[in-house]
Amino acid sequence: MPEISSSKPYRIGRSKTGLGLFATKKIKKGTKIIRYFGPMLDSKNKKHDDIDNKYLFEINNRWTIDGSVRKNIARYINHACRPNAESDVNSRKRKVVIRAIKTIEPGEEIYYDYGTDYFKIFLKPIGCKCDHCEKKRAKKRAEARAEKLRLKLKAEKKAARKAEKQATKDARKKKKVVAKVPASKAAKRKTLSGAKANAHARGTGKPTRTKAARTRPLGRVQPKSPARANRASSN
Repeated sequence: MPEISSSKPYRIGRSKTGLGLFATKKIKKGTKIIRYFGPMLDSKNKKHDDIDNKYLFEINNRWTIDGSVRKNIARYINHACRPNAESDVNSRKRKVVIRAIKTIEPGEEIYYDYGTDYFKIFLKPIGCKCDHCEKKRAKKRAEARAEKLRLKLKAEKKAARKAEKQATKDARKKKKVVAKVPASKAAKRKTLSGAKANAHARGTGKPTRTKAARTRPLGRVQPKSPARANRASSN
């Protein structure tokens, strides 16, 4: 790790994405923090055009700074979608300086936006790790969990209403069945009694004794006299 003078308002430290540059002193808005430098690459030179790494800083269509050299402390500054610094490019002088766009307190990490092209090629495929994107992803995850819970509760309520409706329906059905059973027995008894009455009226049923027949005493049979018996035998 390269040495940094104590007079400088920054230090290299451990960041959540690897190494980063942190403020050691209060850096006021508009202050030039550090210069981004390295060998100049000419796009017209085929050998230069073949060089490819993550620290290339394009100044214009022709010139690009190769910031991969270890002395380039500015290469440790990480990307952020909501940065506290920016790159100030001077195309005529082929110089790039990182400048604070807001006051940076001691201990805060210094960020600047790497630009759309770098973001699409290097950061988008793996996901940006800056605080803004992390919070945005956390918010989306929380919203997804809340939506999943809402749908689950909705499904449970729907199932409970359906079960309650089915239980009420079954209870009503059972009540109707219980109510129909006595009525059917009474109707059956009524039908049988009606059938017997019709049979008696037609004379096809079993005769019944009348009240007079049930109450009248039976007559005694008188024995025949001897004279009558002899007379009958002689005849």
